[in-house]
Amino acid sequence: MKKLLLTLLVSTVSHFVFSQTCCSPTSSLKKDDMQLMASTKEFQKAHAEPLPYTHVSMVGGEMIQFKTPDGQTANAYLINAVKKSNKYLFVYQEWWGLNDHIKKQAEVFYNDLKQKDVNVIAIDMYDGKIATTAEDAGKYMSGADPKRLQSIIQGAVAYVGPKAKIASVGWCFGGGLSLKSALLEGKQAVGCVMYYGMPEKDVEKLKTLNCDVLGLFAAKEQWISPAIVSQFEKDMASAGKKIKVKNYDAEHAFANPSNPKFDKVASEDAYNLAITYLKSKF
Repeated sequence: MKKLLLTLLVSTVSHFVFSQTCCSPTSSLKKDDMQLMASTKEFQKAHAEPLPYTHVSMVGGEMIQFKTPDGQTANAYLINAVKKSNKYLFVYQEWWGLNDHIKKQAEVFYNDLKQKDVNVIAIDMYDGKIATTAEDAGKYMSGADPKRLQSIIQGAVAYVGPKAKIASVGWCFGGGLSLKSALLEGKQAVGCVMYYGMPEKDVEKLKTLNCDVLGLFAAKEQWISPAIVSQFEKDMASAGKKIKVKNYDAEHAFANPSNPKFDKVASEDAYNLAITYLKSKF
């Protein structure tokens, strides 16, 4: 009888613990399709390795650290506005990591938003790891823990404070992170730019967006395909959210800051759309 009661008790406790775990807010986090693609040779071959470049900031950009809710710290490259403000642009890296090409692009955004007094913060989503080969980039991107990625974004939102107005932009892996960031920013989100990033497919999550989305996609690519983009537009409509999409006659990574083979015409047009959109949000 005692053995039977003990067995029932263990079974009940085990079921309770499992139920609490599977229903916790972070348990539903999982790697998106783009992360899973990163380890494939086809995806890796689509990304030309970045040329060596050392960025020297002309506007006081510096590396900082901030606390994250998982008890760790995260890194970012911060450029403060000359005039103190609560306006922030979160910049999300490509799959290479927070390299000097991303810092340079963050500075381009900063200069073009200077009249709006926007602080720019490029967030390190790999905790200091930077890839110089496609193989390493694939490992870092596919191996990134979704819980850690979320924690880094939440830490960045906490760092800028509850009064901050936040817009986000990112390319490839960072394009998907830009949308995830907007979802996590809640009512502080004022804009989101996605360069060929994997969309969120859960309409219920999209319903919580506080901003519209500008999506800049590559019609010739096989990963974030035109079919996926079209479904994203439908999902946003179902969620009651606004999205503007432009599909370029270009390949994946056509505008990546680290891409030595970027498409000049398409990338310039996309940037003009992005910066015009961002200026309208601040």
